[in-house]
Amino acid sequence: QVQLVQSGGGLVQAGQSLKLSCVASGGRFSDYGMGWFRQTPGQEREFVAQISRTGVIEKYADSVKGRFFVSRDNDKKTLYLQMNTLKPEDTAVYYCAAKGVIPDLQAIYGPSEYDYWGQGTQVTVSS
Repeated sequence: QVQLVQSGGGLVQAGQSLKLSCVASGGRFSDYGMGWFRQTPGQEREFVAQISRTGVIEKYADSVKGRFFVSRDNDKKTLYLQMNTLKPEDTAVYYCAAKGVIPDLQAIYGPSEYDYWGQGTQVTVSS
């Protein structure tokens, strides 16, 4: 069983940056592919970014490509999401997630395919 605890959300102005963190416990962090998702009221949870167990392969949603960067520190059991040039449409609750089995490192996996979730953190971008 893996527990994920998030931090780093908040309120920023458009164009500014935020960095989210997600600390894992209860399992071997390096065994899991990790993802970031976000959700707004009334909408489905949507994919943001994904990183392989070693951190070599990263995937991004088109809407954040070039602005958001996912990384991980397996020694610290921590996942990060650096969000730059934030836009009002990035406003959402952001979730980190862990996936134990990754058949295809080049595939992007949806929220239903992840095994463990963080508690979510609010990111609000004002215009």
